[in-house]
Amino acid sequence: MDFKLKIWRQKNRNDKGQFVDYEVKAVSPDASFLEMLDILNDTLVKKGEEPIAFDHDCREGICGSCGMVIDGRSHGPGRGIATCELRMRVFRDSDTIVAEPWRTKAFPILKDLIVDRTALDRIMAAGGYISSKTGGVPEANSIPVPKHDAEESMDAAACIGCGACVAACPNSSAMLFVAAKVSQFALLPQGKIERKERVLRMVEQMDKEGFGNCSNNYACEAECPKKISVTHIARLNREFIRAELT
Repeated sequence: MDFKLKIWRQKNRNDKGQFVDYEVKAVSPDASFLEMLDILNDTLVKKGEEPIAFDHDCREGICGSCGMVIDGRSHGPGRGIATCELRMRVFRDSDTIVAEPWRTKAFPILKDLIVDRTALDRIMAAGGYISSKTGGVPEANSIPVPKHDAEESMDAAACIGCGACVAACPNSSAMLFVAAKVSQFALLPQGKIERKERVLRMVEQMDKEGFGNCSNNYACEAECPKKISVTHIARLNREFIRAELT
């Protein structure tokens, strides 16, 4: 398969940046989008040109580092997949594909398709953990947890912190990310000890980082590679109101 590409190139966060046109040929339909970029970069290096910078690590849809906007969608066409899981067969031969970084003030562009997502790390550091000492490893069944709560907590814990929800939201809101991390602990007995402090600190840090407010657009849920439900945002709001009132 042959493709025409429009890739965002930017030397650093202070550079203006622009789209640059490329062509890549003889790409296997089974290749991932990142593998296609690898092929393009090999060609650029052989020409003595600077390769395109993009984030990647596990390439198995687990680490969340590969995020970028492809043809106007976070992680590209398809649902429930990260960029590294996107296969070139979903495009048509000779298609023109546009790739650009996450676009939000809270994620400044470092270079080309790489953005600084440490704002999410600072939100986690503000309260996304359990600090109470539990001693040795307890018996697995010593604290009964309702099956529904355990499953919903695990669904929330599936969030990989890629930032697709922020990039997809017209307000650049991080509510789905924060809601998933709050739900992960709020549903379990171990997380209830610090539930008030946790939600207040994480929401406060989210606001400090410059993320926008949720307006129930649902784009975050549609583009989340782990299909995190917006119902977690409702839980986040309840947790926050409860903490504020008590």
